[in-house]
Amino acid sequence: MNINQLISIVKNKLKKNIIIEDIQIEDKSFLHKNHKGHQEGKFHLKLLIKSNELTKFNKIEATKKIYSILDKEIKEYIHSIQVLFN
Repeated sequence: MNINQLISIVKNKLKKNIIIEDIQIEDKSFLHKNHKGHQEGKFHLKLLIKSNELTKFNKIEATKKIYSILDKEIKEYIHSIQVLFN
């Protein structure tokens, strides 16, 4: 899987499961290129999410919801994920 496919899948899954006003996803994989644990085909994503639905939760609960939706992608394709709420 390439980064563009992964970003598309992540956006679609989140939009399908959460009411999102805006979402931005950045590829930050270059930050991990020289790390000892870096694996080819694993990506670092930064998500910036604006969602009135998620404001009903505290940050930990909202992040857990994101992780549960993206469980398969996190296990298979995501080395690191940063979630920020706007």
